[in-house]
Amino acid sequence: MTPKERIFVPIDTPDIKRAADLARMLSGEVGGVKIGKELFTAQGPDAVRNAIGGEPLFVDLKFHDIPNTVAGAIRASLHMRPFMVNVHASGGKAMMQAAAEAARESSEDLGVPRPLVLGVTVLTSMDDSDLADVGQKGPAAEQVKRLALLAQESGLDGVVCSSREIALLRKACGPDFTLVVPGIRPLWASADDQKRIMTPADAIKEGADYLVIGRPITAADDPVAAARRIVAEL
Repeated sequence: MTPKERIFVPIDTPDIKRAADLARMLSGEVGGVKIGKELFTAQGPDAVRNAIGGEPLFVDLKFHDIPNTVAGAIRASLHMRPFMVNVHASGGKAMMQAAAEAARESSEDLGVPRPLVLGVTVLTSMDDSDLADVGQKGPAAEQVKRLALLAQESGLDGVVCSSREIALLRKACGPDFTLVVPGIRPLWASADDQKRIMTPADAIKEGADYLVIGRPITAADDPVAAARRIVAEL
């Protein structure tokens, strides 16, 4: 995998023209784009797929519901031809098993590649005190490990985790478990609202497979130049 293929850029805007412009601008500069609730809710799946074009797509909707509902959502998401989709690992083993099975069956039915199905462990905006506030057992690293092992046992391909847990999860889950890491910030960029962050180069050295890098690229005066600068640092 080349350095640029490791980078997915989130397009967090309800503006379909802005989304399409960013996707077109970054085509060939990064590995793909990530769409989340903002763009998806504003525009819907068909508009999203049309705006993104043929770029590899990370559908970041973090499904979290009863197993049957999540399985249905995964099946529906495959019409966008995603490269990756995700669910909240805290939804439990049965829910994650249903998601993995739905991805496999639906990809066969539709004749499309099966996407990677990832579990979201602990959001990178949360730290130990935030976990305590919502009644989850910390510290954050142990909760991430607990959920990652459950995701692996449930048949998921990998997890979304913060950079601080990369080495921990690589050791616990082995070399073939995919680690997708948001909260990545070059030294020259602001941390914004992320609490558990790391530079791109350090995250790769720790064992990350894919990096989600947003505002350092999308908010730059020249997004292409920013993306190229990050690729060069890798």
